[in-house]
Amino acid sequence: MAEVTFLQQAAPIDEYGRALYAVARSIVRALLDQMTPDDLGDLDVERDQVTLRQLAKFARLERDKGMRGDGFEWAVHEALAGNEPRVTSHVSELLRRVSRHLDGTGPASVLFGHERAQHLGFLDAVIETAGQEAVLLPDGRGHPYAFGPWVSVAARGAAAEPMLAGRIKQIWKTDLFLTDREAHRYIAATIKSNHTMLEGGRGLRIGIVPEAKDFAPGIRWNGSLWVLALPDPDGFMGLFNDAYSAVAQAICTLGKHERPPYFLKPSAKAQRVQAQLEKYPTARVVDIEGALDAAAQQNLLDVEHKLVSVKPPPWLHMVEKQEPIIAPKPTFDKLD
Repeated sequence: MAEVTFLQQAAPIDEYGRALYAVARSIVRALLDQMTPDDLGDLDVERDQVTLRQLAKFARLERDKGMRGDGFEWAVHEALAGNEPRVTSHVSELLRRVSRHLDGTGPASVLFGHERAQHLGFLDAVIETAGQEAVLLPDGRGHPYAFGPWVSVAARGAAAEPMLAGRIKQIWKTDLFLTDREAHRYIAATIKSNHTMLEGGRGLRIGIVPEAKDFAPGIRWNGSLWVLALPDPDGFMGLFNDAYSAVAQAICTLGKHERPPYFLKPSAKAQRVQAQLEKYPTARVVDIEGALDAAAQQNLLDVEHKLVSVKPPPWLHMVEKQEPIIAPKPTFDKLD
């Protein structure tokens, strides 16, 4: 079983600065939770002793592999599984537009991702969930493809491209396979937390992103994909992206990662969060989390942990932990 951390808004945004701290706190904690037993074994520490600099060395921030994208993808999948009308109503309309073979009623999804397919049992679970009679609908022309055999090939990632049929060359980039109540015909979708990162490809037909300042909610054709921008009525996703960019910039500084593109630069207020995080490389992450909690809007977020039935690979055992590092206690200034 794999544990997934979900962050969701639980109250209206109060002061923007305190809200930034609240989201940054949850992001930092989720990054810590993502560290595997292998990572902790490499560091030779217990989870509650990991410093911010150590976390920065292992954090997954690169495009399509980071927590922000993964989190939004899981949120869409969970909303469909839970029949959340604020998502299912839009996905139903999207499916009807994309294919005349789908009526859009009771939309559902099957998780994919060639990285996940490396986990024991995941690929078998995907194929079993879809069923033996399932088919892929890559475009509006020609016969559909049998789901199981082609998905098994696509699970190899980019290396599978030469082995995939012409109409589904890039289907290995799929995040979710979407279907309706009949759960027989599947359409490949790519899920991104930022619309500027959307990429089409042969076999991909749908893109799902959150609303942005320069990307209004609704359904549109962008030349290669049918794109659904999910509404963000209170601007929470913008706040989340700002806080995530601040944490990511601090992680890049302390972990010496390549800088993200210039357009992902945080706002001026979020840059102050970044600067304060960078002051405490040797502080324990749990202490930073506590300091952020003291400065945050306390009731803004709900953090929910769910177990997902994907069998992980066997992890290496942990070795004895090293001597603790003495570090300054972090504090954070009010931003508003």
